[in-house]
Amino acid sequence: MPRRRTSSSSSSTAPSAAPRNRTPQPVRVRRRSFGDFVKAFLAFVVLLVLVVGVPLALATQIGWPLPDGAPSLDWLQREITVQTFLHILTVVVWFAWAQFTACVLVEVKAALSGVGVPGRVPGAGPSQLLARQLVAALLLVGATAASLTPGLSQLGQSMEGNQKPSVAAAQQTPGIFAQQQEQAAGTASALAEQAGQAAARADGGSAAHGDTKYYRIQPPEGRHHDSLWEIADRHLGDGRRYKEIFELNKDRVQPDGSKLSEASLIRPGWIMEMPGDARGGELVEMPDEAPNVSEQVQQQISDYARTGDHAQGGGGSGAHGGGGDNAQVSLPEQRPAPAAPATPAPSTGQDHAATPAAADHSFGLPEALLAAPLLAAGLLGALGRRRRQALWQSALGSVGGRRGMEPPTPTGDAQDVQDALLVGADPEGVRLLDRALRGLAAALAAESRPLPVVYAAWMGGNGDLHLQLAQPAGKPPAPWQLGQDQTFWLLARADAERYEDVDTAAPYPGLVSLGTMDDSRLLLNLESVPGIVSLGGSEADRTAVFASVAAELATNGWSDRMTITLVGFGDDLTPLAPNRIRHLDGFEDLFETMSAETRQRRGALGAAGHDSVLTGRTGPAQHTRWAPHLVLLATQPSDEDALRLAELAADAGRLGIGYLVGTEGTDLPGAAWEMQITGEGKLLAPLLGLELEAQTLPAAQQRAVVELFTAADPEHGPGGSGGPGGASGTANTPPFLVDISEQGRPAVYARLVGSYEIIGLDAPDGERSALLHEALALLLLHREGVHPRVLSSALWPRGVTADVRDALLERLRAWLGTDPDGTPRLSTDATGRLTLAKSVVSDLDVLRSLYYEATQGRGVGSRQVRGRLLTDALVLVRGPLLADRPEGRYRWLTHEIIDAQLPLLVADTGLALSEFHLEKNRAEKAIEALNAALRTAPADERLWHELLRATHTTGDTDRLHALASDLVGRSGARGVPPRTEALLDELLPTWREGVAAAG
Repeated sequence: MPRRRTSSSSSSTAPSAAPRNRTPQPVRVRRRSFGDFVKAFLAFVVLLVLVVGVPLALATQIGWPLPDGAPSLDWLQREITVQTFLHILTVVVWFAWAQFTACVLVEVKAALSGVGVPGRVPGAGPSQLLARQLVAALLLVGATAASLTPGLSQLGQSMEGNQKPSVAAAQQTPGIFAQQQEQAAGTASALAEQAGQAAARADGGSAAHGDTKYYRIQPPEGRHHDSLWEIADRHLGDGRRYKEIFELNKDRVQPDGSKLSEASLIRPGWIMEMPGDARGGELVEMPDEAPNVSEQVQQQISDYARTGDHAQGGGGSGAHGGGGDNAQVSLPEQRPAPAAPATPAPSTGQDHAATPAAADHSFGLPEALLAAPLLAAGLLGALGRRRRQALWQSALGSVGGRRGMEPPTPTGDAQDVQDALLVGADPEGVRLLDRALRGLAAALAAESRPLPVVYAAWMGGNGDLHLQLAQPAGKPPAPWQLGQDQTFWLLARADAERYEDVDTAAPYPGLVSLGTMDDSRLLLNLESVPGIVSLGGSEADRTAVFASVAAELATNGWSDRMTITLVGFGDDLTPLAPNRIRHLDGFEDLFETMSAETRQRRGALGAAGHDSVLTGRTGPAQHTRWAPHLVLLATQPSDEDALRLAELAADAGRLGIGYLVGTEGTDLPGAAWEMQITGEGKLLAPLLGLELEAQTLPAAQQRAVVELFTAADPEHGPGGSGGPGGASGTANTPPFLVDISEQGRPAVYARLVGSYEIIGLDAPDGERSALLHEALALLLLHREGVHPRVLSSALWPRGVTADVRDALLERLRAWLGTDPDGTPRLSTDATGRLTLAKSVVSDLDVLRSLYYEATQGRGVGSRQVRGRLLTDALVLVRGPLLADRPEGRYRWLTHEIIDAQLPLLVADTGLALSEFHLEKNRAEKAIEALNAALRTAPADERLWHELLRATHTTGDTDRLHALASDLVGRSGARGVPPRTEALLDELLPTWREGVAAAG
C-alpha cells in the first residue's frame, strides 16, 4: 500500500499525482423537510414505547414472572397451567426487551462517539438493525445530525474506523542526552519554513490554492449525513484516511465561529481542507475564480485557507520527510497495490493465515498464536527438535530401557496451544526470510560491500520482503531492487523462492515481529536501534509483548545464535531455549553483566578493525563472533538506573546489543523509539507513525507453551528422572492399542509403513482421492483427535474456505461409513476434534500394539508369545512411512516426529527379537532380525552394536572384518563413532588392519 503524505498547503510546492478538477462545482444546499421532523418524532415515540413502555407494562400488569426462591422438587411436580405459559412468555419478552435496549445504547454511543461502526450485540440481528434506524431517524434533526458516525451512514461496513491510515512516515531524532536539544532545533527549523510558506501565500494570492482542495460539509438529505469517513471514502478512496482530513482541519475556526475538535463532530456549512490527492466533483480547488460558487462561500473558503498550517504550528500530518540521521519507520508500498481484494491478504505471505476459513469458529484456539505465523513456526520447530532429542536420549539410555517412548499427549490449554501452533505456523515464510537475508549478505560480501543498517523489515501481504534502511546504501545486489525510495530494498516473493541455502552468517538476527499494519507484518531490528526502545502500558500488556519477543528471538529460524537476557520477568521461559535465554534478578546484575560485555565488544571490534558488527558479518569472521545480545527489561528502572542504562546503551547499535525496556508512562532517558501497548492490543508509536495490531503472548498461553516444552524434556516428563525407566513406565504405553487377537479384526485397515494402501473401503473418486487419503492418514497418526482447523491447514497450506473444508469432511464421513451398530467411523468429540472409531486401524497401530504386548503385556510371562509377537511386528515393516506419497503433499509431516518415532520403534523391535534369539544361541536368526530393522533404521547405532555382537558369536572372523569395513565406509569423513570404535577394539582388535587392507 503506498505511503500517504498529508501535508496540506505545503503540497503546493509539488504537483499532485492525482488529476485535478480545475472547474469548481456549486455547493448543493439541502434543507431539512417537514417529513424529517415527522420521522424523528415517530422514532422518538417508538423508542419511548419499546424502551420505557414495555418494562412498565410488564411490571404493572403481570409482575415478576420468576419464583421468589430456589425451586424445589414440589415445584417441578406442579400442574402446568395457562399462567405457567404466561410467565414463560413474560421471561422471553423481558429478554427481548433487554437485548433491544442494549442495541439502542450501543447505537447511541456509536453515533455520539464517532469511533468506527457500532459493535455487534450478540444474537441481535434484526433488533439491532431496527434500533439503528430508529436512532438515525431520531438524531436526524438533532444538533449533531450532520456528524453521525459511519455506523449510521454506512450500514454493513467492517470495523476499521480506528485503524491508522497508511501514513507511517515519521521521524525521531537519534541520540541520548542531546536528543531534546536536537528536537528543539528541528522544531524551530520547521516553524521557520512554515512562516516562509505563510508569507508566500499572502503574496501569492490564489496561486497558493493551486494544489489545495476544499470541501464544504453538506446538510443532511433524508437519512444520509456527511461524515469524515464518508468524505474520505468518496474523495480519497479509503474511509480510514478520515484522520488525515481531521489533522488538516483540527482546531481551525470555521465560518460559524466554532472549531473541529472531534472527528465525529462536524456541521453543515463547515469547510474542510483536503489532502493533495483528493479528487471528485464536489471539491473546490480555486474558489476565487469559481463562477458557480456564491461570493459569500468564496470569501469563507478564502478566509479559511489563510488559517492553514502556518497558523497551526504544523497542522497537517506531521509526517515530514525523514532525512539525514533521523530514524524513521515507514510502511512500504505493496506491488501491485490491490484495489479491492475480495479476500483479505495474509500478513506474512502465508495465504491461509487470512482466508475466510481463518474467520471460522476457532473452538477456543488461542487467537494470539493464530495471528503470529513466524512465532508459531519457531515454537513448532523448536518443539519438534526437543521431542526428537528426548526420543534419542531415551532410546540410547540403555538397551533394555525405555525404548520406544511415546511423547506425552497434551491436554487442555496445552493441546489448544499446540493446535494453534499447527494452524498458525508459516514455516515457508520463515524459510524464505532466512534464505533471502543470508543471500543478501553473501551477495554484498561478493561485491566487498558492507551490510547496510536495517531498522525494520516488512513482510507484505503479497509475500514481498521490504528492508527499510537507516540511510540510502546505493543499488542493492540482484535480485533485490530499490523500493519506493532509496531507503527501501525490495525482494519479490518469486525471487525469494529461487534462493538456495548459502553458508554465511545470519546478517540481521535481531529482527523480531511486533505486529501488523495494513496487511504488512513489521519486524523491528532491535540491535540496530540507536539507543533504547521503550514500551509503555499496563504491566500485563507489556509482559505479553515481552514474552512474544523473547519466545520468537529464542526460537526463530533466521538467527544463528544469540543471547537473550530477561530481567524482571520470564524466569519460566528458559525451557524454550536453555542455550539462548538467561534470567537476571535485578538491575545491578544487568548493569554489571552488560558493562563487561560492552567493553569486551568494543575491544573486539577495534582489534578486528571493524566499525560495527555488520561489517564483521559479511567478512571472513566466524558466525558466532558477532552474535547479538538482546536485553528485555520488563520493569521500569529508577531515575538513577535509567541514566546509567542510557549511557550504557549509547553505543549499543554498532555493538550488536539491543535494549527493550518497559515503562509506566514516564519519559525514559536514552529512549530512541517510544512505543505504547493499549488494552485493546494496539501497539502505538506516534513519533514513528505506527499503529500496529500487536503480537502478544498472554500469560495463559505462555504457561501452556512452556508446559509443552517441559513435557518434552525427558528429565521432567513422565518417568521422572529422565533415565531409562522401567518397562512398566507409562511413557511406553501407546496412545491407541489394538485388539491383536483374531476377534479384533478391524473393519478398515490402512497400511502406512511402506506404500500407502487401504483395505476395507471402496476407492473414492479419482478427483478427490488424494485429499481423502491424506486426511485419513493424518487422523490415523493422531488417535487423540484432530482439530478441524488443523486438518484444513494441513490439507490446504495456502488456505481454504470453511464450506470447502466442511464438504470434504462430509465426503470423508460418507467414505468411511458406519459400523454394523450404526456408529459413524468418523465422529466429533466434546472438544470439537475429529476422531476415528476403533474399527479403523493402521499397521502402525498394530506395530505399536504388538511391541507393547511383547515387552509389557502377555509376552513378559511367556517366551513363546513374546517371540511370535515380535516376529509379527517386524514382518509389518515394509519401508519408510508413506513411501509413495505424492510430491508436494503431506507437508504437515515436517511438523510431526513420526519420522523419528518409527525408526526407533523398528530398532527396538529388532533389538528385542535379536535378544530373544541370542538367548537360545540362534545367532543367524538374530542377525536376520537386525538386518531387517536396519533397512528402516540404518542410522541407529544400537543396531550396529548388536549386529557386531551377534556376528562375533558366529566365530566367523572374515564376516566380522567385512562388517567392520562396511561400518567404516558408512561413517565417511566423520569416522567411526567412539563407542562403536571401542566395541570393535574389544571384539576384533585387528579390525584396523582388515579395513586398511580392504581400502
